Amino acid sequence: MKNSLLKESIHHTALDGLFRYADFLNFGEVCVKFDHDTGLKAIIAIHNLKRGPAIGGCRLVSYPSTDHALEDSLRLAYMMSFKAAISNLPHGGAKAVLIKPNVIKNRRAYLEAFGRFVEELGGKYITAMDSGTSVEDMDIIETQTQYVTCTTSSGNGGDPSPYTALGVRRGIEAAVKFKLGKDTLEGVHVAIQGAGHVGYFLAKELKKRGAQLTMCDVNQDNLRRCVEELGVATCAVEAIYDIKADIFAPCALGAVLNLHTIKRLQVSIVAGSANNQLAHHQHGGLMQEKGILYAPDFVINAGGLIYVAETYNNKNTHHAISQVENIYSTLTAIFESAAQQECATNQIAETIAWERLNTPSIE
Repeated sequence: MKNSLLKESIHHTALDGLFRYADFLNFGEVCVKFDHDTGLKAIIAIHNLKRGPAIGGCRLVSYPSTDHALEDSLRLAYMMSFKAAISNLPHGGAKAVLIKPNVIKNRRAYLEAFGRFVEELGGKYITAMDSGTSVEDMDIIETQTQYVTCTTSSGNGGDPSPYTALGVRRGIEAAVKFKLGKDTLEGVHVAIQGAGHVGYFLAKELKKRGAQLTMCDVNQDNLRRCVEELGVATCAVEAIYDIKADIFAPCALGAVLNLHTIKRLQVSIVAGSANNQLAHHQHGGLMQEKGILYAPDFVINAGGLIYVAETYNNKNTHHAISQVENIYSTLTAIFESAAQQECATNQIAETIAWERLNTPSIE
């Protein structure tokens, strides 16, 4: 009896912490679904609806606990709100987390159950591809709900990764112009952390424009593809922070910019596609003190979201791409404002995003 009470006490303490975290992030709602027949355990965290229906990816990954999954959904949905607001999209932010079981007996049935869950929310949440899900998965979900994008029918194969990479490349060009005074990427040395989906497409974008590339990845197959196709130089995963280059582009895990790694950086610019790159908000200021220009992650990596949101809202591909290209001017304005106010770039970006989150979309 004593042990069961202790476990219950620990459980409530964890939930209390999550509620405090949700309150701190000014959250809207969190919806949970369990489907016995398929084993679906799904969380949809909807952060904000003031600008319009919330949009965000559906990730299917393993978690050590339900609490970890809940925390991840809250953190990612919060960042999606920022991403949508800074990009002036008529959407709030959300994230779906599917807690991956050891075995999915019937993937189609599993995803159909999730699609019905999305449909039950009546359009408050629009789902999309994310870690662990694919265009094919979105096509299955589409059989159960209209509130889905990144499908085959959405055009251009449905994969938003090339558009995320396009936006990062445009952001890098803005940073190079502002910090280095260069109009092209010819000869600019970029150290890319991560050769996965977005990292690969970013490397292609940069190589095409004459950049010099050094890359690392824990997945040797991904890295080998970049070496064979693009002729990039490589380094050990841990050594990427010590590469002497113009730009460090984090395109893998989050929270890689911390007190230890920032001290090791030998670059003028940090600009990459990874989400939640700063281990702590204050680390943006640390880079400013060190003279490193930081392109806030939720601004520079918004290209994929912009593309799927614009195509979902029945805009044509050309219009969607032009909106992704605008990341250049958005970041330039942030860089200029941060320089004028002598503060960190992430502080400027977050202030703009918060103001827009409290302003209903006019679209």
